[in-house]
Amino acid sequence: MQTLSEKEIICRIRNRERFSAVINTAAFTITIDRYVPGICTAIHDGHNIRGELADKLLVDDAERRYEEDPFTGKMIGSFPITMRALDSRYIYDLNRPPGNCVYEEAWGKKVWREPLTRKEVEIVPELHASYYRVLHALISKLDQLFSGCIVYDLHSYNYQRLEPDTPLFNIGTHTIAQGRYRPVLHHLKEKLLVLDYPNIDNRVAFDEVFQGKGYQAAFIRDNFKGVLCIPLEIKKVFMDESTGEPYPLILEAFIEGLKQALSLNAAYFARRHTGKKNAVRSEFLAESSDKAIRWVDAALYRIAKGIDTLLYVNPVNLAREKKRFFAKQRCYTPRFRYRQLKIDPFLFREKLYAIPVDTIRDVSIRQMYRNTIDTLAKKIDLLTTIGTEQFLYNSLRFYGEPQGKDIDNARFFISAPEIEAEDEPTVHNAESAVAAFHAARHEYGIDCRMELSSRIVARAMVDNKRRAVLINHNAAFTDTDLRALIHHELGVHMVTTINANKQPLRIFKLGLPGNTETQEGLAILSEYLSGNMTLARVKTLACRIIAVHMMVQNFDFSRTFKALTDDYGLDRESAFTLTVRVYRGGGFTKDYLYLSGFREALRLYHSGADMRNLYVGKTSFAFHEILNEMRARKLINEPAYLPRSLNSPPGDNIILDYLLQTIA
Repeated sequence: MQTLSEKEIICRIRNRERFSAVINTAAFTITIDRYVPGICTAIHDGHNIRGELADKLLVDDAERRYEEDPFTGKMIGSFPITMRALDSRYIYDLNRPPGNCVYEEAWGKKVWREPLTRKEVEIVPELHASYYRVLHALISKLDQLFSGCIVYDLHSYNYQRLEPDTPLFNIGTHTIAQGRYRPVLHHLKEKLLVLDYPNIDNRVAFDEVFQGKGYQAAFIRDNFKGVLCIPLEIKKVFMDESTGEPYPLILEAFIEGLKQALSLNAAYFARRHTGKKNAVRSEFLAESSDKAIRWVDAALYRIAKGIDTLLYVNPVNLAREKKRFFAKQRCYTPRFRYRQLKIDPFLFREKLYAIPVDTIRDVSIRQMYRNTIDTLAKKIDLLTTIGTEQFLYNSLRFYGEPQGKDIDNARFFISAPEIEAEDEPTVHNAESAVAAFHAARHEYGIDCRMELSSRIVARAMVDNKRRAVLINHNAAFTDTDLRALIHHELGVHMVTTINANKQPLRIFKLGLPGNTETQEGLAILSEYLSGNMTLARVKTLACRIIAVHMMVQNFDFSRTFKALTDDYGLDRESAFTLTVRVYRGGGFTKDYLYLSGFREALRLYHSGADMRNLYVGKTSFAFHEILNEMRARKLINEPAYLPRSLNSPPGDNIILDYLLQTIA
């Protein structure tokens, strides 16, 4: 953040420049990410005491913090235009008139040890006036550009000294023209009321604790006819008001909630009272990617790139153990060996948690990076225990396990009678599959490699790091199998790999939390939309859930294999491959996510939701809304490639469609 004089700040505002600065008196900060008809202020957030006045102050640090509004500056960090006070209100109160802005006594206690000198008294009104000159210039510019604007005057209040049942949010209306702005006020109340916080009652009131009689609201009313200032007081339930210590989880939730409510309300105001008749909420959030996001993103990628779970969890002696298993009449538990991990797990976690994620202004993006770091820490726990008894525990932590609904869905599909279909006599070997993938790659116009491999369990998989599609050299494919795999591996997994490489943020190469379920769900959706989904394929996904469930219930490798062949009708090759997928590493629960991911992808598709941003990289259903928001704010690029299956509705398979609708 640069340091500018008042004159320089006002000049930049008049020239419609974007900037973030602290005024050279160190009294306040101003950020203009882009010009929109909305401002957020936190004029009691400041805690600084000027050196020449510190010795005269009777009120100690804790007492000051108690009456200030800590963290209100942080609460407005996601908005494009903000002003935040840095000086404590005990030096001068920006919410009082200039002639009365210095306290002699506050909240029943004398403030100064001795009277201020003439020089000290003269400093304060100028600091007060400077803030309002800048605010006036800013509102004037926005009024000129948009014929009106809205200002959110954010405060917080101590509630423990008041009567019980005070509102969580209090909207002060003393300076507001009720006839004109009543719909805006009630819209804000409605958006605040839907916010839900654990162990906190949410009630929103007008003028119940404070009436909004502060100087800033009056200053704006008296100087600007088309500008609405809404004083908003928040109950200090997000912190210990007696010590000033925050409750971090609740504070983050409040920041997220206010981001949603205020941006929606600002867009509503703009559509009704400014020239922006088509305003949407994303316009009232910071547009540009601040340096902190890019720095955190680069640091995270440097630490975590190259950590590929499947690389380490695929057995290196698979072929030999397969021979032993069948040679011993399927009464043998394979003893798989795995690659050695080339990472120091302790150093890795230490570096992860040293990344200064808190420097990111936007609460949603900040939380996305925090969640990703937590997920990567769990992943390293998973990888360090491959081949040990602890691996299953860490797999359960990382991927979870099938729940009752998943198991019921699986049994439902397995019990479904076969659908009559035309015979597919054509069977392709691995070399033919490589050729078909090459042809499809040219149709997509993407640059990637196709390779045969003897070290993968699946029939095909994408190696993201090498940008290659690996084909199992022992696999065989029918026409439908091959088309489905192309839509699955190339049309989704490779497409999202290529798209991730074209994003300004590399977190989409690493993968968001929950990306496994999302990637597989989207990939199977692509099989379905392309008309290559079969009941046999769905039954295979269902058998994976059953196999994971059996493994978690402590059935051994042989028992699960026999159940898949004897009870569920899989041929021995398919049953062995599926059992290996589930038991590799010591118990890999990932495979149950395919069907649950497909269920969520199908639900989104049928809902008519815009799914394009889920393909920008290794994304997650859990972050769908923030991805849409980031795209609207130009923080991520449009996906360069999309699955071709999205352009064609699914084929007419009435029975399969009916079966799938039961889970969607």
